[in-house]
Amino acid sequence: MFPGVPHTGLPLSGLKVVDCTIWQQGTYASAMLADFGADVIKVEGPDSPDPGRGVSIPGGPLNHYFESHNRNKRSIILDLKHPEGRETLLRLIENADVFVQN
Repeated sequence: MFPGVPHTGLPLSGLKVVDCTIWQQGTYASAMLADFGADVIKVEGPDSPDPGRGVSIPGGPLNHYFESHNRNKRSIILDLKHPEGRETLLRLIENADVFVQN
């Protein structure tokens, strides 16, 4: 499907996605890309994590909202206030096929 990329049998295998989304629509859209085989990297800031992390059932061990909307993704924390964080994000985007932001 994509030259030089091993095919896993999923339709979006080999597609690289950088995900800078928060809340429902963006996180769900990129989760569906991951479900279909895309390699999705979710980017969050150290002082501005996805607000969905705060949605949970009291006393529950997992945040089901966040877990379900960010399934099958890898994640990284980048501080975009610092040049190194911005440079890293730009490198990720340069090597990606898709950039998702909402």
